[in-house]
Amino acid sequence: MSDVGRRMHALVERLYPLCRSITGDGVRRTLEIVGESLPLEVHEVPTGTEVLDWTVPKEWNIRDAYVKDPSGRKVIDFTESSLHVVGYSTPVSATLTLDELRPHLHTLPEQPDLIPYRTSYYAETWGFCLRHETLAALPPGPYEVVIDSTLADGHLTYAEHVVPGESADEVLVSCHICHPSLANDNLAGVAVAVELALRLAERRPRHTYRFVFAPGTIGAITWLALNRDRAGRIGAGLVLACAGDRGSLTYKRSRRGNAGIDRVMEHVLRASGRPHTVVDFSPYGYDERQYCSPGFDLGVGSLTRTPYGAYPEYHTSADNPGFVSPEAMTETLETLWEAVDVLERDRRYLNLSPYGEPQLGRRGLYGSLGGRSDTKRDQMAMLWVLNLSDGDHSLLDIAERSGLPFPLVADAALALQSAGLLKE
Repeated sequence: MSDVGRRMHALVERLYPLCRSITGDGVRRTLEIVGESLPLEVHEVPTGTEVLDWTVPKEWNIRDAYVKDPSGRKVIDFTESSLHVVGYSTPVSATLTLDELRPHLHTLPEQPDLIPYRTSYYAETWGFCLRHETLAALPPGPYEVVIDSTLADGHLTYAEHVVPGESADEVLVSCHICHPSLANDNLAGVAVAVELALRLAERRPRHTYRFVFAPGTIGAITWLALNRDRAGRIGAGLVLACAGDRGSLTYKRSRRGNAGIDRVMEHVLRASGRPHTVVDFSPYGYDERQYCSPGFDLGVGSLTRTPYGAYPEYHTSADNPGFVSPEAMTETLETLWEAVDVLERDRRYLNLSPYGEPQLGRRGLYGSLGGRSDTKRDQMAMLWVLNLSDGDHSLLDIAERSGLPFPLVADAALALQSAGLLKE
């Protein structure tokens, strides 16, 4: 296990107990902890603010919640798991029979030992989630039912971290931070994003990288509403989620289907040899559907491991820190880093000696790429770059057409440029 894998998993474990929602102190505390690793610009958007076709809702906070049986024993206890309470539940203090309580209880009969995750953001109600096996053993009552929560005017909170580049053109990395105790969905994504940002800070990138940590749906909509002018700078982007399970990687294309990020991710995944799946865009999923809404139509795809809803632990108490692995998060991070390398190094060049093949030997270009063992591939990379560097083909175009790895093609272009045979 690598040090970076340990760090990511430790962050997941630290964030896991917090009760997050689309608003509230759980989100703020989450961002405070992320802010210990990355400088964040935190934004507070007031309740009632109109954001595109939506309105920022009331802020929800919860202190405690439980159901006590006739003996005074807590049969449902919020302090055991924040999943026990339906997100955005209104305050309750009542004595109820089991029959009266039953409409407010949510279980998974097909997974009787697991607690489901349920929310009711935009319809005021209340409820509890519990193991079906617990429900099956409950006596008729009466039960003391308490939800100590508040739903009042406040704010929606989100944060940004920017790694400045040489260009104002931006690459977006977006993570949702609204889920309570769910490790893969999406604390693993947050942990991987933090490490990617830290790695980017060690170099001076060509592009500017903007990391957005926001509640799902309403948070991305709020960011888009407040950043309409900036949105046009986003040349590529990824929504990062479900980044730590042991399944293979899945890339979901942008709405365009052939955006730059689509080509980059497909090339990186294919060249890596890692098991993976590439799927077409659909307007259901994570926040890629907001960034790819037709009015914005940004080149933003989505990277996950097993997609949402496709693993039995999804939105249950089984999505705990033991479900995500440092090794899987590290593989996700390395895949992202390989994509960053393509985004950073991809350029168009012009061959300055286009009439016939220039003599590479007298320029010392054969064997000039640092002792690679496969010199024939070195030579082929240089010949492909020279032939297709007509100002219309990018290095990624050349890598895809030649079937050669992008790093080999990019290194060949640098060698040719240094010899005076190419200009950007």
